[in-house]
Amino acid sequence: MTRTESHIQPSPKQAGEETVAGQPAAQPRLTTLILLSALAVLPVNMILPSLPKIAAAFHADFALVNLSIAGFSIVTAFLEAIGGAISDRFGRRPVALTALSVFIVASIGCILAPNIGIFLLCRMMQACIGPCYSVALVIIKETSSDREAASKFGYLAMGWALAPMVGPLFGGTLDELFGWQASFVVLAIFGIAAFVLSLRELKGSRAPSSAAPGNYLASYGLLLRSARFWAHTLCMACSMGVLYIFLGGAPLTVSDTLGGSSARLGLFMGLVPSGFVLGSYLAGRYGARIPLGTILVIARLLTCIGLMSGIALSLSGATYALALFGPCIFIGIGNGLTMPAANSGAMSVRSDMIGTAAGLAAAMRISGGALIGAVAGLFLEQLPTIHTLFVLMLISALLALLSAFWAAIIEKRFC
Repeated sequence: MTRTESHIQPSPKQAGEETVAGQPAAQPRLTTLILLSALAVLPVNMILPSLPKIAAAFHADFALVNLSIAGFSIVTAFLEAIGGAISDRFGRRPVALTALSVFIVASIGCILAPNIGIFLLCRMMQACIGPCYSVALVIIKETSSDREAASKFGYLAMGWALAPMVGPLFGGTLDELFGWQASFVVLAIFGIAAFVLSLRELKGSRAPSSAAPGNYLASYGLLLRSARFWAHTLCMACSMGVLYIFLGGAPLTVSDTLGGSSARLGLFMGLVPSGFVLGSYLAGRYGARIPLGTILVIARLLTCIGLMSGIALSLSGATYALALFGPCIFIGIGNGLTMPAANSGAMSVRSDMIGTAAGLAAAMRISGGALIGAVAGLFLEQLPTIHTLFVLMLISALLALLSAFWAAIIEKRFC
């Protein structure tokens, strides 16, 4: 065991007794933390149905208005990477309240924006809500044991997954009934509600990190020298890689099978996030009873078995939609089980850098998954077949499985 990994996460009792200026660490309701995590992702695509009306309202090119989606995602990824480290330095409560305050002001700014420039600026400011997801993870981690944290992360992930699923439908309904501004009105109301709850329930905060003030690179270096951090983070990145390969490759390889119907394609692709919700629920239900390493191995085996069955069906000549998309539901189930357990493991490396670990793991998970998806896209472009799609997803899933075995071996040292 390395020196970096010698600072193990304290027990729930110890975590509950950690103080800042004599105050106990906050233990807010799980529903409040679920709201924070859901609000961190709900704005990403809630306004998608309104983009044409927004473009018309500001007499702007649609490609320019589309920056409100792409730019939001880029800024969110950047802020997630640094938000956790900032919360280690200044505490969870100030970061959450600041993020929510900016989000509320930015949402109102989008409503009142006089031109497309101001609108896009306010939209980018909305991305400040991103770190609230990491803050919610960290608060759970500080007040729970590893297994309890994985269980609560599962319920948190359900809200995190459901929000972007229902966002476009919710936003489209609001747009049709009240106009495109209605989505931002509702987001501002949600932000105010989350702010009030956070102000009331996030009473305490962890003490500042023992590292030198402002030395964030040194903190990242300590985490990157930890085998435990790498094992869990690589497992998450490769698991996300499977999802990104599917999202990028399914429209290219399966569309003809569905007769070119975009509606049917969207319906069947929805099986994967549905599986994620199911997997997250199972993680919440059983995560506290099963060792983290065991959960990871089971999760990755389920995905591999599902994808191998998909390869077998495609090689047998099956062309009906459920034969192609049915096995892919195991991508969602596996990822729904993986993310809570792997997040808990990655955040257990250093008890004084939980926020930094949460943010860095999130950034590595997103960028690693996107890189795998991009590389797979090069192969799919040359050979756009269903067999190729399943094989590429299986390769990434096997890499995730190897990382899961590595993480399970490391976790045994801490039991």
